[in-house]
Amino acid sequence: MAPPSRQKRHHAAVVLAAFLLLLVAPPYTAAIGVNYGTKGDNLPPPAKVASFLTNRTRIDRVKLFDTNADMVRAFAGTGIALMVTAGNGDIPKLATKDGAAAWVSANVAPYYPATDISLVAVGNEIMATADKSLITSLVPAMRALKAALVAAGYPRIRVSTPHSLGILSVSEPPSASRFRDGFDRAVFAPMLEFHRQTRSPFMVNPYPYFGYNGDTLAYALARPNPGVPDPGTGITYTSMFEAQLDAVFSAMKKLGFGDVEIAVGETGWPSKAEDGQVGVSAAEAAEYNRYLIGEASAGSGTPLMPKRTFETYIFSLFNENLKPGPVAERNFGLFQADLTPVYDVGLMKDGVKTAPAPAPAAAQQTSAEEAGAPPESSKAAKKRDREASAPAETATAPASGDDDAAGPSPAGAPAATEGGSTAGDDKTTEEEGGGDAPAAAAAGDSSEPAAKDGEGSTEKKPGTSPAPDGAASAAAADLLVPISSMLTVTAALSLPFHM
Repeated sequence: MAPPSRQKRHHAAVVLAAFLLLLVAPPYTAAIGVNYGTKGDNLPPPAKVASFLTNRTRIDRVKLFDTNADMVRAFAGTGIALMVTAGNGDIPKLATKDGAAAWVSANVAPYYPATDISLVAVGNEIMATADKSLITSLVPAMRALKAALVAAGYPRIRVSTPHSLGILSVSEPPSASRFRDGFDRAVFAPMLEFHRQTRSPFMVNPYPYFGYNGDTLAYALARPNPGVPDPGTGITYTSMFEAQLDAVFSAMKKLGFGDVEIAVGETGWPSKAEDGQVGVSAAEAAEYNRYLIGEASAGSGTPLMPKRTFETYIFSLFNENLKPGPVAERNFGLFQADLTPVYDVGLMKDGVKTAPAPAPAAAQQTSAEEAGAPPESSKAAKKRDREASAPAETATAPASGDDDAAGPSPAGAPAATEGGSTAGDDKTTEEEGGGDAPAAAAAGDSSEPAAKDGEGSTEKKPGTSPAPDGAASAAAADLLVPISSMLTVTAALSLPFHM
């Protein structure tokens, strides 16, 4: 357990850095993205959404859950970098040279470079499907698709695939984390070699929301708390989000791939849930996303990955009224369907705010400062292709016949106990003695139909942590940094927050 003086220094450093840099540094906005889902019958047309994001917000990258032509075309000329998704059902064909070339011809060539397609996601949380055919075809599909992009003259478009934290057999403490047996060598080693060679990120969907209970709310929201120690490193974690990222890093490092970049494909916090659920309101959602944007902007990294930055996509852009499952599933959005903010996290260029949100139960929520200058535009895709070429595609495809590579989905794994998490932790709707836990997510949303037509990571994620002693902090909001201040923090001036 870190001594109190160290804990205070950590939070004081964050506040001091943001304050000082606000005075001396020009406005700066780090890259922040959003997941743009469409499970709603009242959402604005894509062209209106693209115009709104470009002209009214600081969001400079968008992740789509398909390759809908109207949506991809809507972002042409906006300067917003776009991630598109190949559906789970497309993976077997993508694993062939002709299939991959045909996919690129149909889904990239008509739009690029007018639309800055920066990355193609191959499926969504494939490892959680327990579909052996998809799992064994995943890395070959990624390789073939990248080769097809290079052959078509699009070497700068990256290829990745998003994972839930169910890929980890152990996630706590972070230093002990490892990939699930059978997947580690058969799937993840060749996948990480692909990422290393193509300089593309390993993409994960960490959700502290799906791992907290009433006792760990402060830890999940990164409020001041005593922290959770990792005996293997001596580090005391005060942020579940950082612990989850370090768990992924530890698993990668055990296979020899600690140098591969990590991207956050999805993470978020709902503004509404079932009546009486502890820790869910517009205030908590704003608090988590302010923290997330601050982390992305500060460039301070995590305890095991200091000074790293993570390409990050908040889930999600809109509240989507047709999403199945619990109330929370329809209330992850930053914006309502009429484009008004659900809460203010400082992403509006003109400083438009909603009515003040109610304060969290454990702390008085601070309000965000008004935003500063508009963000830097992303480089034009065509120019990027001229400036650099992608690394050569040399790795060989993994063996696809390993029976161990198609293990069961982690969705049904037992819940974590007070002492730590188990493989693929899956929380029940209520924790005994631990307050109300988040309602269970709709399992079908991470299936093939979800990847093709829907969106979102609705599978329960591992990461439940033992409650820090005295986790609730009545003074938490006093140390929250206004988001416009955090957005001035640059990687070059980042302080050693993890002292």
